[in-house]
Amino acid sequence: MDNNSNQAAKPRMIEALSIDNVVLGIESGRLMVLTAKYNTGLAQGLWGLLGGWVAYDEPIDNAAKRILKMITGVDDLYLEQFRAFGDVKRYPAERVVTIAYYALVRPDLYNVIPGGTASHVEWRDVRNLPSLIYDHGEIVKALLLHLKSKVRHEPIGFNLLPEKFTLLQLQEVYEAILDVKLDKPNFRRKILKMNLLIDCNEKQQGVMHRAASLYRFDMVVYQKLCEHGFNFEF
Repeated sequence: MDNNSNQAAKPRMIEALSIDNVVLGIESGRLMVLTAKYNTGLAQGLWGLLGGWVAYDEPIDNAAKRILKMITGVDDLYLEQFRAFGDVKRYPAERVVTIAYYALVRPDLYNVIPGGTASHVEWRDVRNLPSLIYDHGEIVKALLLHLKSKVRHEPIGFNLLPEKFTLLQLQEVYEAILDVKLDKPNFRRKILKMNLLIDCNEKQQGVMHRAASLYRFDMVVYQKLCEHGFNFEF
């Protein structure tokens, strides 16, 4: 980045501090991550997470949202700060610490449009990623380990599922994050025992197979479990 340009037109960036956003979603039972192909700098022509520099006068939470919008056009995601990555050689040109944020979303709800430093934006299977720039592959691996622990102690799925969903769809979320095949009767028994779900007394519509019952989250219970946690072993 050229920090000698007109500062009134272009904010001064801290070129030792960056943000990398990991946006995850479920598609057909697969855990997907949103990646960008960059058109400038050391990453030109290469794929990575949704990242960029932090401005001197910018809170880091604001920077994460700005960078996400710049690269994808999306500006209404809840981003949660994950952790910092500061290996001395993670960025080849100089010492750069990056702060990783993540979001869990439904890909079908967002029309991503590449912009800013990205020429392309694409959802990719998190278990079959191409080589990513810098340490972005390690950031994804670290987040997956974090989520594997999180699903055992906090409810998950609110942003990954439609308002009304089947137990199979919820099970697929857990399977995608844990990267395991769960026993259906055992999963259903345990999830229903938590009193986290409300039966909508409705069935799926327009499906070729036997229509399954629809459920929704009890948001009062959901919030309590988020605050106090639980132990959900499979």
